[in-house]
Amino acid sequence: MNLLQKVYCRTWQFFFRIALPILPYREPKRLESVDDVPSLLNELHVSSVLLVTDSTLRKTDTASRLLTLLSEAKIGCAVYDGVNPNPTDRDVEAAYALFQEKNAKAILALGGGSPMDCAKAVGARAAYPKKSIGKMKGLLKVLRPIPTLIAIPTTAGTGSEVTLAAVITDSATRHKYTINSFTLIPRYAVLDPVVTLSLPGSLTATTGMDALTHAVEAYIGGSTTQETRRLALHAVKLIFENIETAYLDGSNLNARKQMLTAAHEAGIAFSKSYVGYVHAVAHSLGGRYNVPHGLANAVLLPIVLEAYGSSVFKKLYRLGLAAGVASENDTEQTGAEKFIEAVKALNARMNIPEKLACIKEADIPRMSRYAAAEANPLYPVPKLWNAKELEQIYQKAADGRN
Repeated sequence: MNLLQKVYCRTWQFFFRIALPILPYREPKRLESVDDVPSLLNELHVSSVLLVTDSTLRKTDTASRLLTLLSEAKIGCAVYDGVNPNPTDRDVEAAYALFQEKNAKAILALGGGSPMDCAKAVGARAAYPKKSIGKMKGLLKVLRPIPTLIAIPTTAGTGSEVTLAAVITDSATRHKYTINSFTLIPRYAVLDPVVTLSLPGSLTATTGMDALTHAVEAYIGGSTTQETRRLALHAVKLIFENIETAYLDGSNLNARKQMLTAAHEAGIAFSKSYVGYVHAVAHSLGGRYNVPHGLANAVLLPIVLEAYGSSVFKKLYRLGLAAGVASENDTEQTGAEKFIEAVKALNARMNIPEKLACIKEADIPRMSRYAAAEANPLYPVPKLWNAKELEQIYQKAADGRN
């Protein structure tokens, strides 16, 4: 990246950081159990809701339990269960049509980041019924309040229940874009570890690494605050202490609860301090190849951290201390290297691959441009890269077969 581009990006990020304390960020009110949802809706005088989820979750005991509770409370519930792993604009339009048809007054999002992103976008469409979802991409394009949104995370990873972002894939171009507006933050978040008990080990691993990526990128960026640093450090500590237990023993309720807490805190941290190139590259991979976001983040995290080099030694050392993998006697470089190796080892123990076989050499220049456009100047990354420089990250993540 040339000097002029760097000055532009850093200047933009400087003013954004100054504005952080006055931005209208709010945290959702927390509920401890799905059982609390019907009484909340009654308090809000809501008699008809739209449940946004995916086809797999629709068949689970959690969905059945929620629908039974709503029925017993005489609350009408329409279900949209067609959300793709990377939700598309078509998913949003189909769910919004059902929202209108059933005259729903609130939205429930059951699942990981995909149903929540779709639900947020449905809310945006309800707020702007004459505007396509594609016209709302970018920063602060959704200023009107959306219908009451209640997020029920079934994974401990995305942190979407606290974020202001929805990531949507354009069905025609397969390009992912983000909608970032404070009105998209759910009003309520249900952190019920029971609903995560049925999550398979592979998803426990990748969604947990997604949460780790959120905490790490929030911590090493240039727009941190005392609060976001504290939350990120605590989230990293909880993840290293609990993710393998949750992966190996999915019925361990305490490990599940701690991972939900970690994901929630990491979500708050990155919502306020933003993410970095790991996410920008991961979004392009998800859009192009439908790679699950948590998997992409898990593979990319150590690659990007190594590429940052000395610019992140000090902060990665502190993360290594929080994770319990570095020592006070280590130098900053040694502690940083230990942390990166610990991330790699964690991936390996949970059978997460080091590379992604889907990446095609011919696609890399275009995906790099998408990633650069997403990240620059918005993401306060430790080291700035342009599209050409980002190509090296894709090449390191590819296994060479394409």
